[in-house]
Amino acid sequence: MAHYVVLASFTDQGIRGVKDTTRRAKAFREMAQKMGASIKDIYWTLGNFDVVLTMEAPNDETATAILTKAGSLGNLKSQTLRAFDEKEMDSILASF
Repeated sequence: MAHYVVLASFTDQGIRGVKDTTRRAKAFREMAQKMGASIKDIYWTLGNFDVVLTMEAPNDETATAILTKAGSLGNLKSQTLRAFDEKEMDSILASF
């Protein structure tokens, strides 16, 4: 499974409905699971981003589909980072 770090900010719509944010997070976890991914952690944060989450998905296409579908609901704008664990990084570095 590929690893991702997602940095998200509430849209105007999302902040107006902030009282539902944990309910929306639960629905997001369920949607991701149905699409073959796993949401590992969700944190509500202070600073430049309102939410930070980590997830695993079978590939970039699945991760993109999940995050595009979530974004289409209009509550968050996100930036996604593909992350590599130590084993994956060792494999990448072995090609040098």
